[in-house]
Amino acid sequence: MFAFLGLFLVSCSDDDDNPEEINEEETITTMTVTLTPQGGGTQIILASRDLDGDGPDDPDITVSGNLAASTTYDGEIVLLNETETPAELVNEEIEGEADEHQFIFVVGGGLNATAAYADDESDYVSEATGTNFTTTNPVGIAFTLTTTDASSGTLGITLRHEPTKPNDGTLDGAGGSTDITQTFSLTIE
Repeated sequence: MFAFLGLFLVSCSDDDDNPEEINEEETITTMTVTLTPQGGGTQIILASRDLDGDGPDDPDITVSGNLAASTTYDGEIVLLNETETPAELVNEEIEGEADEHQFIFVVGGGLNATAAYADDESDYVSEATGTNFTTTNPVGIAFTLTTTDASSGTLGITLRHEPTKPNDGTLDGAGGSTDITQTFSLTIE
């Protein structure tokens, strides 16, 4: 009788009538960064395309030209999933979940430049509520890159998913998981 009772208790379960929603991670194959100089000049395009994702092939990275010294560029990041036809614009999901995403910019290798956020969560409409976010933590789809003297170095751009917000704008301070990261070699003339 005790064996039967034990079997009965094991077979009963407490079904969860409200299962937690699973939010699948974004598939991102392509990052395009457009740098437009304020006041006019030559637009610079940084691109990374990796159609095999974690496969054996390295991403195809291109930089369309050199940056001008003493110039502020308006930056815009576009992310695509080109494994779908037509390509999916991943920005729409990032904007709708702006409170769960943040780009981190790392200037390194001696590049005489600084990056600053030009957008925040309140610029975007929440997919959950259909209204603009009320918080003003940075997102980074729009940013500025300000150059000073001639130099060469790198600009690293990383999209963090579920970072700690607010944070200090560093990878360590943001935490979370990485959706995409790319480092571009740049020259300021």
